[in-house]
Amino acid sequence: MQTKKFGNNGPQVSVIGHGTWYLDRGDRKTAVAALKRGIDAGMTHIDTAEMYGDAEPVIADAIAGRRDELFLVSKVLPSNASRRGTITACERSLKRLKTDRLDCYLLHWRGTTPFAETVAAFDELIAAGKIRSWGVSNFDADDLDELRDVAGEGKIACNQVLYHLRERAIEHAVIPWCEQHGVAVVAYSPFGHNDFPAPSSKGGTVLQSIAEAHQATPRQVALSFLTRLPLVLTIPKASNAEHAAENAAAGTLKLSDGEISALDKAFLRGPKPRSLPML
Repeated sequence: MQTKKFGNNGPQVSVIGHGTWYLDRGDRKTAVAALKRGIDAGMTHIDTAEMYGDAEPVIADAIAGRRDELFLVSKVLPSNASRRGTITACERSLKRLKTDRLDCYLLHWRGTTPFAETVAAFDELIAAGKIRSWGVSNFDADDLDELRDVAGEGKIACNQVLYHLRERAIEHAVIPWCEQHGVAVVAYSPFGHNDFPAPSSKGGTVLQSIAEAHQATPRQVALSFLTRLPLVLTIPKASNAEHAAENAAAGTLKLSDGEISALDKAFLRGPKPRSLPML
């Protein structure tokens, strides 16, 4: 499994990780097996959130006895992001995950609480050893500018954002901002939301051709394309152990410049949107 440095000051983290939104909606044993299979294959980056229902307890079952192998991330809802609310939410997540610390803790999206309150809570959690770093999710470049002005340069570890072949808006401003400031970009929903390119579509044909050349799958090719830049990691969800193994195998797939160019033409970046897309 390829690894990348998580922001300026972070550790090396698996380029392919586990997304866990809706993890609690299916069979619990199947979900636990998928997580374990992925970890065995090197997918040691696990992402969750307090918003994700009972995903945190499911993860706790999967990681029992293996916590030190992992890079574990959770998120606080904007409605809980006051100084005291953030600390309470973090402690609740730690209890549900059955761990004493998070490797990174994120503000799930921008709300109405002043950044200074949330940042103060993050600093307090770091001082207490309950989190090792903090970041954000669904932040556009303007939001990142404002947050940096409050927190200072070098404090934001990552920005987790929507990014897939048909949604490349972050390439306009977010990725350049993160490159400039040493912030990791974590791509969520890398296969789209139930709209992965059909094999018969123009883009699907390009994906299939490249996949066959590598004895890979179209989804593995998509993950490799999205993580082609040094700062980008991704967290696809796997519904079962076989899907987890398929995702993990993308962590060793290297596309040629020509293949990247072909995908770039098949899935156009498009114009810069007025606002950052999110799910």
